[in-house]
Formats: sequence, structure tokens, C-alpha cells
Amino acid sequence: MIERYILRIAAVAFFACLFALTAIIWLSQALRELNLVTGKGQTILLFLEVTMLSVPALVMIIAPLALFIAVLYTLNRLNSDSELIVMNAAGLSPMTILRPFAMLTVVVTLIVGSITLFAMPESFRALRTLISKVRADVVTRILQEGKFIELERGITFHYRERLPGGAMGGVMIHDSRDPKLAAAYLAERGQVVEVDGATYLVLEKGSMQRQESGARGSTLIGFERYVFDLDQFEQGRGPIQYKPRERRTIELLTLDRNDPYVRSIYGRFRSELHDRLTNPLYPLATLAIAFAALGSARTTRQGRGQAIVGAVVALVVMRIAGFAAASFAVRSAAGVPLMYAVPLLATAIAGFMAWRSFWPQRRQFLPEFDWARIPGAILLRLPFRRRVAG
Repeated sequence: MIERYILRIAAVAFFACLFALTAIIWLSQALRELNLVTGKGQTILLFLEVTMLSVPALVMIIAPLALFIAVLYTLNRLNSDSELIVMNAAGLSPMTILRPFAMLTVVVTLIVGSITLFAMPESFRALRTLISKVRADVVTRILQEGKFIELERGITFHYRERLPGGAMGGVMIHDSRDPKLAAAYLAERGQVVEVDGATYLVLEKGSMQRQESGARGSTLIGFERYVFDLDQFEQGRGPIQYKPRERRTIELLTLDRNDPYVRSIYGRFRSELHDRLTNPLYPLATLAIAFAALGSARTTRQGRGQAIVGAVVALVVMRIAGFAAASFAVRSAAGVPLMYAVPLLATAIAGFMAWRSFWPQRRQFLPEFDWARIPGAILLRLPFRRRVAG
């Protein structure tokens, strides 16, 4: 009965936080995509479809945070109503209090695991296909003769006139996405074609001019036929090269190390794979930190506010350390063990602190350290040492 009561409070708080935080962040991202409707002539339905495809990635990030808030809220509520004190006085086992939170954490772990391993890469692939269709639609139907339009940040497209058969005459493309290299493409004729589900822009009888940043001269290359992949907007011959976050997990596990594209950014593929495998560990660490802070009964004098602040700081430090380990794994394989060590070590330390708070009689077997006094003790000792040395 008590477990169901605790689980009901925690579950309601978790789903309320998850929905509210996801809606707020989704709305802020959706506002940035309004140019699909206002500038690129797309429908509201396509706008909603594009923005909704970002929801799995948002839920994956927000779910552990919502769990953290839900556990802190539930424990603080039980503590404020003196229910934890009554439970402890009645001899209720700490495992009885922990069990409903553990059940909710298992559900969150399964949600995060399924999203990060399966749903998120599929949503990114679908988003890429939609963006490709939007670009092709803009080029073929929406863009008017003689007007300039920015397909994406740094890419400007223009054509002089519409030719018979849907072709474009006098095509100009300016690509300044790379700050170190600017490129301009001029062609007499352009045509949008679709091959094996991929959309390409074929330029005929033109030239390409490239100029490096700081260089006085530029390179001019003529061509009879040049092909752009409107999805990647780079020269596209052969199959589409999916980015690391767009690869399915099984594809990351069976990478072809001889592929030039994979070899060029192998560190990103390595970091992406292990990031997906470690993401389900963070809800466990989140529960351990929150439970270590407020799992035992605390009076107002003991300062629940300080415990909550300490838990928030610990969570922020853990997430920063996780991001730093993932970034390090891009550059070196030595960062991979650190990606697993961060959530596991946080879980172990927080679990140990919770164990000591619930079983105070066992503290006699462990050395007592008041970590809060260590910085002050060091500061007090420094002047003393200087006077002795003098």
C-alpha cells in the first residue's frame, strides 16, 4: 500500500515534468523552423512533422532530468509531511521506500534505452529525408525566376529563367558554410532528378570557383556535368553517406573501417556508439543522487534545502563530466572507458552515501570524514605553517 502510494506520487510528478519540459523545449525549437512555412512555402502539416521528429531526442535528454525532479519532489513532500519520519519510526525498511523509485527508474531506463538505440536514429533519418524533399520542392516549385533564396545557412540559390521540361537556365549557387573556403557554381542549365529515393541537382556546362580564406587568388574549374546531393548539398555520387547520429545502432556496431567517410570521422562514430550504450545508465545515477540527498528523514534544522542544492550540483557535475568524456572519446579511444565510468562512479558514490545515511550504526566500521570542513582546515593551517617556517 505504501509502495503504491509513493509510486503514484513519483509517477505523476515524472510524467508532468517530462511533458512540461519537452513541450517548452519543443516550442522553442519549433519557432526556429517557422521559415518552412513563411519562407519556403511548406504546409503546417509538414512543419509539424519536421518539428515532431525532434521529440525522441528531446525525451532522451529530458527523461533523466524529469526523473530527478520527480524523486526529489516526492521525497521532499514525504519529508515535509513527516511521513518519512513515521515510516522510519514504524521500522519500515529503506528498501521499501526505495523500491517504488527503483520501479519508476527501470521504466525510465527502458524508455531512454529504446529511444537512444532505436527511435532516435530513425527519427534523424526521417528528418533528413523530409529536409531533402523540402529543398527539392523549394528549388523546383517554390523558387521564382530571378529571385535569391537561402536553402540553408550559408547556401544561396538563384536561377535566371525556367526552361521547357522543368529545367532551369542560368543557375547560380554560392556556398559559404565553411569559413575557410567559399565556393560559387555557375551553370547554363540545371535539373532536379530523383534516383533511388535520393534527390539530386544536376548542373550542366558551367564552372566552379573556390577561394580559400586569406588567399588573394581563386581556383576556377570548368565542368560539363556536376551533381549535387540536395540532402547533403555536396557532390553526391553513389549511396547517401549517413552521419553518425543517423546510423542505426547495428550499423555502428558493424562499421566498415575501410570506408573513406567512416575512416575520416571514425572518432565521431565511436563516440556516438558508446554514447547510446551509456545513456541508459544515467537514470540509475540520477536516482542514486536524489535518494542519497533526501532518502532519509531530515528535519528543517538539518537543511533539506542544502541537500537539494548539493544533489543538483552533483547532477550537473556528472552531466558535464559525461559530455567531456564523450568529447574526449572522439579524439581518443581512451575516452570510451571514461564514458562508462562517469555514470557508474556517480551511482556507486551516491549509493554509498545513501547506505551510510540509512544504517548509521554501521558507521563505526568506517572512518568519519566531514568533507565540508576540509577546505576551511586547509586555509587555517597555511598561516600556521608559515609562522613555524619563519
